[in-house]
Amino acid sequence: MAKVKTTYVCSECGYETPRWLGKCPDCGSWNTLIEQEAAPALRNEEKKLKRAPGADAEVLRVDAIPDQAMERRSSGIAELDRVLGGGVVDGSLVLVGGDPGVGKSTLLTQLCANMARSGTSVLYVSGEESARQVKMRARRLGADDSGFYVLSENDMNTVEKRMQELSPAVMVVDSIQTMYRPDMASAPGSVSQVRECASQLMRLAKLSGCSVFLVGHVTKEGAIAGPRILEHMVDAVLYFEGDRQHQYRLLRAVKNRFGSVNELGMFEMSERGMIEVENASEALLSERAHDASGAVVMCAMEGSRPLLTDVQALVSTTVFGNPRRMASGVDQGRLALLLAVLEKRVGLRLYDQDVYINIAGGMSLTEPAADLALCAAVASSNKNRAIGGDWAVMGEVGLAGEVRAISQAERRISECARLGFNNVIVPKFNLRNLRVPEHVRLIGVETVSQALGELGLFRRDS
Repeated sequence: MAKVKTTYVCSECGYETPRWLGKCPDCGSWNTLIEQEAAPALRNEEKKLKRAPGADAEVLRVDAIPDQAMERRSSGIAELDRVLGGGVVDGSLVLVGGDPGVGKSTLLTQLCANMARSGTSVLYVSGEESARQVKMRARRLGADDSGFYVLSENDMNTVEKRMQELSPAVMVVDSIQTMYRPDMASAPGSVSQVRECASQLMRLAKLSGCSVFLVGHVTKEGAIAGPRILEHMVDAVLYFEGDRQHQYRLLRAVKNRFGSVNELGMFEMSERGMIEVENASEALLSERAHDASGAVVMCAMEGSRPLLTDVQALVSTTVFGNPRRMASGVDQGRLALLLAVLEKRVGLRLYDQDVYINIAGGMSLTEPAADLALCAAVASSNKNRAIGGDWAVMGEVGLAGEVRAISQAERRISECARLGFNNVIVPKFNLRNLRVPEHVRLIGVETVSQALGELGLFRRDS
């Protein structure tokens, strides 16, 4: 019996080697080489049949390439259209990732139903569930009468054949890790299978103009399972975030060739599926404690969308040798920097205090405009003095304790005014040529000490 040849493939980058290595020579990742059976050598006749698509393409000058308007279709879900940049682009390949149970299949089933009701031909390919299971989910969502097609299959050759017969305008593949090509010896979910199946779907999308959505599993670190090249091949990568114990889900784009990557979509999980949260600021602040110390409101920008978020801090005397610093929703290193500024420039004694930071609603603040709100929340908890319920604070803080200007200040202030926050502290530099509602009182500050003084949290004799 002939000996089966094996090869080792890196699960991160797809690098192949005949022997096992602890560290991948290509991407530098450790313990990512997986053993799999090597594909048999192809005969000359087979090699001729497997020519790369596009081998006979012509060379064109860039000014001679015909202009074609980018066609978009509405998905019927405004929050999803926002994240995609205005709608579903014809011939696009979109990867949707997220933790198990977060609602990926639910959202895409609703997308299929909405587009099918508008007269679009839609095919839902399920490699994990039977057609009956898909029907049960569609009935729960009230979409069993929408008329989209369901194919329970994970053989890519069969999927391609049915796609050519039906010629759908939109296709969903749930999930890419379950699909396989029979002519390859490796098992479904392996690096080579995921790479080749995604390549085949990309070719089908570009040639037919069909918009393809791929569902991707994630690893325990939160990255898309499979080779990293999968994210490079697709046109857009969307991550569905949210704790299964909480009702809100956030949809973010980390890559988008047809729009901005800064947009955010917000949904509420219910028995009827994903419900769009149109007034996200009001939803995030609905359970805010008005008279509690350590809480302050700031307005964050997620792409073109202003969102009011509740920044919470808890400062208490430590019982450990080293005080604890824990942050949820903000960078731990940024928190350490701001605490050092408060100690050095403001004079707050935090070296023997535990500091805990939380951004309510599962939000993540990455922009520097949240710095001043974090400082105000920490000072409020440290002094045990509550900040007024109609105050909003925003600004970037430097190492010298200065408050620097922020972007899109007018849109942030208008959102604060819309929800009743009439006292807004902003960097003094942003007051130039600023148009704001008449009932809003703007306070321009140059330093952290000045901002805390306006809030009644800092005095020279305190």
